[in-house]
Amino acid sequence: MARPDTRPDTRALDRAGRTGVGRAHGKAILLGEHAVVYGAPALAVPLPRLTVTARATRLPSPADGVSFAMARPASAPVRLRAADGLRRLAAEFAAMTGVRERMGAEVLIDCAVPHGRGLGSSAACARAAVLAFADLFDRRLDAGEVFDLVQTSERMAHGRASGIDALATGSSVPLLFRSGTARELRIGFDGLFVIADSGTSGSTRDAVELVRRRFERAPGTRASFVDRVADLTDAAARDLTDGRAADFGARLTDNHALLRDVGVSTDRIDALVDAALAAGALGAKISGGGLGGCAVALAADPDRAHAVERDLHDAGAARTWIVPAGRYAAHAE
Repeated sequence: MARPDTRPDTRALDRAGRTGVGRAHGKAILLGEHAVVYGAPALAVPLPRLTVTARATRLPSPADGVSFAMARPASAPVRLRAADGLRRLAAEFAAMTGVRERMGAEVLIDCAVPHGRGLGSSAACARAAVLAFADLFDRRLDAGEVFDLVQTSERMAHGRASGIDALATGSSVPLLFRSGTARELRIGFDGLFVIADSGTSGSTRDAVELVRRRFERAPGTRASFVDRVADLTDAAARDLTDGRAADFGARLTDNHALLRDVGVSTDRIDALVDAALAAGALGAKISGGGLGGCAVALAADPDRAHAVERDLHDAGAARTWIVPAGRYAAHAE
């Protein structure tokens, strides 16, 4: 943990008008949603094209408090819980790093990650804000400190937060996450992930609570669900690194069936999954907390990915993104 600096800080006035910048990006969970909060593994991929940039500008002394605003008029406003989480994050940053002068700052967040779609918008905004504060106040944070601060915000936004979003929004490679730690993975096959926005916002907090209540009503269902998802995720991680694209796709579809059965999918998401499979996807599922949000499908090549994308739009997708993997990712760089 960063040790507070007890020396007098004579730079506070000099910082007025100065701007610190932090960046993060979105993520998509491929397997493990909802089981991950009970200790099962989850597998996530970064979405580097869905970026978040935070710019924290120091206000003149004696200004106090930190305000947050979204830079894009088209972006959904920061919801109350998310805004409260960011304010708590700012207070925790000051306590952790020993910033003793008043934390008077304006933070402008330019977020290309759609809100409420399970793509990590709240965690990406929090991570970008942490890094912007660190840049503004000349504080060095290690990876664990950044994670802890992002989790402070995530818990207020979502309630129970596994930590996978806090890590994946700063990673450049897929992560296998389990019980607070993550292992980097390589993708051993060539393919393209197609992500489809259902057009309906989901709520991770509400979905987690729905699943919890379901488990309480039917004792024994939690252990069965968590064990089955864990087995699928571990097998999928091996498929991913060993280059078995078809097997990996089948795990996606099997995981969707489990999530549908616990009640976090929707008719629109199910229709998107069916459309992707009918178009030749190797597998498809809901991605994220559920009750809305996105579906994700795996296509073997660009032609198939575009066919899947077209049929997803025909099935009602509001927008889509294609994330290349393997040699297709190398060609896209």
